[in-house]
Amino acid sequence: MTGYLDGKNIVVTGAGNGIGRAIALGCAAEGANVVVADFGVSLHGEDPSSDVADAVVAEIAASGGTAVALASDISTMEGGAAAVQAAVDTWGSIDGAVCVAGILRERMIFNMTEEEFDDVIRVHLKGHFTVYKHASAIMRKQETGGSLVGVTSGAFTGSTSQANYAAAKGGIISLTKSAALALKRYGVNANCIAPSARTRMSENVPFEIEAGEPEDVAPLAVYLLSDAARDITAQVYTVVGPRISVWAQFGEVRSMFAPDLTSWTPEGIQEALPRTIGTEEHPTMALLEQQAAQRQAAAQANT
Repeated sequence: MTGYLDGKNIVVTGAGNGIGRAIALGCAAEGANVVVADFGVSLHGEDPSSDVADAVVAEIAASGGTAVALASDISTMEGGAAAVQAAVDTWGSIDGAVCVAGILRERMIFNMTEEEFDDVIRVHLKGHFTVYKHASAIMRKQETGGSLVGVTSGAFTGSTSQANYAAAKGGIISLTKSAALALKRYGVNANCIAPSARTRMSENVPFEIEAGEPEDVAPLAVYLLSDAARDITAQVYTVVGPRISVWAQFGEVRSMFAPDLTSWTPEGIQEALPRTIGTEEHPTMALLEQQAAQRQAAAQANT
């Protein structure tokens, strides 16, 4: 290891399993002091326990690193504050935070309950806000600034059975970009990682996806937390195995104007839109159409 994070104090939420655990171990291996924050719940947010956080701390200690465990609910303001304060109380400052904690409530949107929607938004999106808010309040007053790393997903573009998850992951990107814009003058950067890795959450995806391992994600997180990446901000990176990709910034693609710059009518839009600006194909639509064709073929074969 190269000591990329020597002496830095890093909070990692959801660090008891999967990607969070890999990032916590990776940060510690690169010299960071790590708050292993994990409420220790099941995928459905049940049965909280500190056992998973304690186990990761024991792994770090066995390898000669320094870490403390925290079992706080980061979907609450008190829980987010506690995760940040654990670093400050133990080591005197907070230099970085990576927000990995999340749960699933998979259901088609027409069957999804209010509680299922709220729970996912609360843990994923609000869980980022509570940590970002309390960490940035301290980081902006430090001469060394700091780094925020959000964890989003390619699902932010839409998901057939995870509308709540997709909405939360899209919100995380907007929240992180907003943090990047607000905090740049204070020396704090903020970026997102959209990992695709084989974890207990990805096991339930109903179709085959390209995926790497949780350990593939850790090096990028370490880099984004380091001084070497201090000028990188407001970016979204995908990590899949050996591949790292950067997402385009969102922006308008094509425009059309009403005749004589007057107001549009619905009929005018109907006539002009298809031949001028048209539409942008959703990358998942082709897959859905393929799956529908396969289901139809299977049904016909069984009749």
